[in-house]
Amino acid sequence: MFDGFDHQRIETSEASINLVVGGSGPPLLLLHGYPQTHLKWHKIAPQLAEDFTVVATDLRGYGDSSKPPTDSSHTPYSKRSMARDQTEVMKSLGFDRFNLAGHDRGGRVAHRLALDQTDCVQRLALLDIIPTRAAFNAVDRNVATTSFHWFFLIQPDEFPERMIGHDPEFFLRSQMSKWSRDMSVFPDAVMHEYIRCFNQPETIHAACEDYRAGATIDLVHDEADFGRKLTCPLLVLWGAGGIMTKLFDPLEVWQDYAEDVSGWAIECGHFLAEEEPEQTCQALREFFSG
Repeated sequence: MFDGFDHQRIETSEASINLVVGGSGPPLLLLHGYPQTHLKWHKIAPQLAEDFTVVATDLRGYGDSSKPPTDSSHTPYSKRSMARDQTEVMKSLGFDRFNLAGHDRGGRVAHRLALDQTDCVQRLALLDIIPTRAAFNAVDRNVATTSFHWFFLIQPDEFPERMIGHDPEFFLRSQMSKWSRDMSVFPDAVMHEYIRCFNQPETIHAACEDYRAGATIDLVHDEADFGRKLTCPLLVLWGAGGIMTKLFDPLEVWQDYAEDVSGWAIECGHFLAEEEPEQTCQALREFFSG
């Protein structure tokens, strides 16, 4: 699935990050979302590698990256901490400045990275998210019903972990089928890897910590930075059949958080790079070549 890519493991100051790197040209970092791994990019990374040096990582807590211990503030799974891993990875590979694309939770890490380390990011693409602060501030019956997992996963330690741990594969498949228009877009080999990685108590706990941080320490950071807009060019893509279009106008929302925003909907569900890889790849290639 990543022919020609090198598999590496890089030790950062706080975590051990699993990744693949391949291609040549300007560096491009790809960050996956929940409940996936770097395999999320398997359909488009080889094509992007024709024009870019592509780095696709497993976020801390996910896939085969390490799952550092947490604390009562959930700071080890704050997007600030997770973003720091990624800049250290890129610097280890020799890239002080790079293009960046993130989907779902990876998009939230990417947003925080671009805020905290503005000199590192040349261009930023965010797939099927709105800012965490905006999402929580808009909570109503529709948001809570459509995104119930946000409020389930943040419950106190052991409750969601035990519930999910009873049948991790069922939970993963049920969530992905809810967000995708067509589960057949996920090859068996990819689903087996998603399940293998998710079917670990450490991963389930770390993912819950990611969401707990999103509802606590991340909001503290986001509130402190509200009004300070992203200055790098921002591309926003979302699924026309996904949650975003039912609840928000993504472009309108992101204009409050970035100075230079463009984007559009792609005819698919939540998993753009897997459901509509050709359109997603073309949009990213053109944007990052700009």
